[in-house]
Amino acid sequence: MGEKIKKEIIEWIKVIILAAGITLVITSFVRPTLVIGSSMTNTFQQYDYLITYKKAYKDKLPEYGDVVLFQSHLPMDNGRGFFGKEKVLIKRIIGLPGDTILIQEGKVFRNNEELIEPYIRDGYTDQDMFMEVPEGHVFAMGDNRLGSRDSRDPSVGPVPLDAVLGKIVLRLYPFNKITRDFSQ
Repeated sequence: MGEKIKKEIIEWIKVIILAAGITLVITSFVRPTLVIGSSMTNTFQQYDYLITYKKAYKDKLPEYGDVVLFQSHLPMDNGRGFFGKEKVLIKRIIGLPGDTILIQEGKVFRNNEELIEPYIRDGYTDQDMFMEVPEGHVFAMGDNRLGSRDSRDPSVGPVPLDAVLGKIVLRLYPFNKITRDFSQ
């Protein structure tokens, strides 16, 4: 084998090792996420492509208004039957451990204070309820309150903190940064 071919092979090996290393580092911190469904409309639309920061809550709790990705106990279904996996959901943090959540007459109250929620689709939250968020859990709801299975639904319930997979930080398509600014 000629010296030129050996050098070229070594350069290709370096490129492959570098690409593998970069991929490993990136996937340790972020997770691509595709929106399937309408539970976060108007904030996100079907097939928006999002980036989730996986280490966002390594040493801290989520904050009110954060949009998070979490593992649910709902079964995946492609319309033809059970896949055997559980759905990953995207929802907004409404309550933290120890908070009281009251939903009454279309309004949401956290610790007896009405929330100002300009991000919700219809300006109305259905399903009156009261809950104290258990320790080690968060209360999360979709922005499309009339079309979201979330912590109000017993099949989802309060979300264990260890089920939170990360914080949505970026929408790649269409491109923009995700904020908790409720004035939008």
